Amino acid sequence: MRKITIILLFCGLVFACGQRGNVENTVFEGDKDGLLEGDSMVYGLACEGCNDSVVVLLPMDGSDPVSYDIIEARLNQKVLGQMRVGDWIGLMRNAEDSTVADLVIDLDELKGTWCYVVMPKLVKDVPDSIRDEYLIPREYGFSLKRQWMAQSVGYVREQKSVEDKSPVVYPRLLFFTGWHMLNGQLIVTSGEFGKDDDSDDMKIVSTRNDTCDILYLRDDSLVLGSDGVTRSYYRHTNVEEINREAREKAEKRLKESLGL
Repeated sequence: MRKITIILLFCGLVFACGQRGNVENTVFEGDKDGLLEGDSMVYGLACEGCNDSVVVLLPMDGSDPVSYDIIEARLNQKVLGQMRVGDWIGLMRNAEDSTVADLVIDLDELKGTWCYVVMPKLVKDVPDSIRDEYLIPREYGFSLKRQWMAQSVGYVREQKSVEDKSPVVYPRLLFFTGWHMLNGQLIVTSGEFGKDDDSDDMKIVSTRNDTCDILYLRDDSLVLGSDGVTRSYYRHTNVEEINREAREKAEKRLKESLGL
C-alpha cells in the first residue's frame, strides 16, 4: 500500500491525530469476519490464566487455547488494555518465536466512544468584550462499534453562509464510517458529505483509510499517534449528548450570524 503522511482529525481527526498510511481510493477486502487481507494479527478471546507475563488466547477457529509469553511486550508497553477474561483480543507474534507476543491489544476495550476538546480559531477581529462568547469549546471524537462500524462524534454540517459570517472557525472533523486492524495498527475509514455525480442526493464521498499506532490504552484513556504526532482521548458514554450539544452550539452561531 502506498504510504503518505497525513494530518487526520483525526483532522481536526484520529482521526485528527496526525496519521500515517493514507490509502486513498482503496476498498479493503476481508473475510467473513471482517479481517483484512495481509493482516498477520492473531485474534481470539482472553482465557483464564492471563497474567502479567502470559496471555492465554482462545483462537477464533475454536481450537485449543494458546499461551504466549508477554514479558518483553509488557516491558515495552506493548500490552494495551487490561485483558479481562472473555475479552476479544488481538496479538502480533514474534517473528522468531511463535510462543512470544510482541504486541497485545484488548479490542473490546478499544471499542467505545473516544473524545477530545477543540477550540475555534479567530479569523476575524472581534471586541475583547465579546471574544469569549465566540471561543466556545467543542468535543470531537469517534465511536468504534461492533462489526467494524465507526461513527463521528460532535460532527456538524455547517452552513456556508454561517462560516462566511462567523469570526471563528472550528477544526475540520471527518465523517467516520468504519474501522479495522491491520498488523497491530488501527485503520479508520472516513469521508465527507457531497452530492452524488448522478443526482442531487447527498452521500459519503472522498473516502479515505487512515492508519495510526495505538500508543496507550487503559481504562478511560487512549493515545493514538503517527510519525511523532500524538493525540490523547478520554472515554465518553453518551454520543447523543455530545452531538446534541454540538448542534445547539452550531444553531447558536447561525442565530448570531443572522442577528437573531
